[in-house]
Amino acid sequence: MRFSRLKIGGVALGLLGMVTVAACGGGSSGGSLASSQVLHFPVVNDPDTQDPGEMDLEVDTELAQNVFDNLWRFDNNLNIIPDIATDVPTTSNGGITADGMTYTIHLKQNVTFNNGDPMTSADVLYSWNRAAALSGPYAPNLSAIAGYNDVHKAGQAFCSKTAAPTACHTSIEQHLGSTPPDPTLQMSGLSAPDKYTVQIKLSSPCGWCVAAWSLQGTTGAIVDQKVIKNDPVSWWSKPAGPGVTDGQVGTGAFYLSAYTPKQSLTYKAVSNWWGTPQPTLTQVNLDIKADNTTFVSTWEQGGYDLVGYGGNSQLPLADVLRVKNNAQESGQLLLAPKGRTTYVSPNIGYPATGGPFVGDSATAKGLRMAFDLAIDKQGLQSQVCKNVICVAATGGVITKGLVGYLGDGADPLAKFDPATAKSLLKQYDPTGSLTANVKYSYNSDATINTTVAQYLQGQWQTNLGVNVTLDPNPDAHAFINKRLAGGYVLSRDGWQFDYNHPQDWFDNLWGTLACGATSSGFADNGSCGDGATDTNTTYDNTLAKADSEPISQALPLYNQLSQLLISNVVYFPLYYSVGQFMIHSYVKGAGTTAQADYYWNGISIQSH
Repeated sequence: MRFSRLKIGGVALGLLGMVTVAACGGGSSGGSLASSQVLHFPVVNDPDTQDPGEMDLEVDTELAQNVFDNLWRFDNNLNIIPDIATDVPTTSNGGITADGMTYTIHLKQNVTFNNGDPMTSADVLYSWNRAAALSGPYAPNLSAIAGYNDVHKAGQAFCSKTAAPTACHTSIEQHLGSTPPDPTLQMSGLSAPDKYTVQIKLSSPCGWCVAAWSLQGTTGAIVDQKVIKNDPVSWWSKPAGPGVTDGQVGTGAFYLSAYTPKQSLTYKAVSNWWGTPQPTLTQVNLDIKADNTTFVSTWEQGGYDLVGYGGNSQLPLADVLRVKNNAQESGQLLLAPKGRTTYVSPNIGYPATGGPFVGDSATAKGLRMAFDLAIDKQGLQSQVCKNVICVAATGGVITKGLVGYLGDGADPLAKFDPATAKSLLKQYDPTGSLTANVKYSYNSDATINTTVAQYLQGQWQTNLGVNVTLDPNPDAHAFINKRLAGGYVLSRDGWQFDYNHPQDWFDNLWGTLACGATSSGFADNGSCGDGATDTNTTYDNTLAKADSEPISQALPLYNQLSQLLISNVVYFPLYYSVGQFMIHSYVKGAGTTAQADYYWNGISIQSH
């Protein structure tokens, strides 16, 4: 769970009709290996940070997942498997107590950092306590651990929003590194019974915690205190490797060997790495570019082995269509559904913002349904996305391939029924006065957002006879901040999932838990003072129960929440995003899950 949502959305398993899979996405073996095992691809812009305590952006975590490990990780099917831990804890294997309140984690005893330091339970405690104290975007992933709130509060004394980064990091490190460590920065629920055992006690049962703790490149990742203490601020930007005492040191299969800002990043494989499979690649070279306009043409000329990696899978549409229509290149194009859903949010819970969709009355719901059914979602897929960069969202707000997806065509809000839409409009707004001044607001920093807005405007004009004014906002951050404060009558909205669990959607987007950061205000009782008035105890109570249960018991409850959203017409589904990757046929083992790139240690370069 997180509370920093500056991106609307990414990444879903399962192929969605028009999606094609490149032949290059096979395993890492087969055929003869090239003499040079160096992978070369581009990324846009320098990393904001590579510190797991503060990372938020996909473009950063896609790289960091190859340097840092968690106790567990998601495999290529988005199943949780052991990483540094020996097992995934369950009640049946004794890893979780029957009441769900205590986890006992056993660690592999051969894990080392890339500089040679051994990794023990003390590093887990340090990493997680540090992440809680830093209060980064994903710190709430640790919020169910007993004592989290105390550490989070204590950390705010050094790391408030107005604090200078240098003072924040230096102070946290001084207090964590004191002898003994400052108890105010130690979560009471974290302990280490021995060198290779971690015990986690929760403040309440948590069915989603292991999924959240497995999110790569964020607060569950393990870092080396011996290194960070020598440079608490800039350690992550410095090269690492054997013997390094102040660089980007992690336990992953690769380490940062060189970094020239605005030019390049170079990673090398860790010799005799403790994990499996052992990397075949010896080096990964990344060019840092200001934008992606030359990515595809350079790939076509053989300058890159692949493009789309590193969180840069939204490529120029014209380039993608050219490759798709080229018989010699199309087999090397991978169109992969990503876990990002885009939809329209009507204002439901903010009376001060106003508009015809506010509240739970028959009129408000009827008009929401009219505007939803007036949109041809399949037409959007073909006309706007050219059957390449998106697919119509027909299976609920959770993207296909993820836990909680309702099934193809299972969302009645995905239907296109202009006759019913017009009938509902006539029934609930016979004079047209209620919908006369509706605006659709969106961030216009991406071309697709403007194209979609124009498409929606045309749909509402053609199928309802309603002239909706477009409200473009070039400043995406300002737009999102206002949207999350309930400032728009009708707005572009969406979510890019973090980890494969429905809680990541339902906690963050609607209800009292999302108070202060919910676009529509649905089921938000305003307890945080955000001005929302849409109390819905059914939503809140069902969510609380679901969040506390194992996923096998929780999934029916989350499905009930999906149906509650549908029956209240809380969103107008538009599309699921599709990522575009171009991978030369000699690159084996490259690909993507619904969440992230395949790990580099599974990739090889074949003779070509």
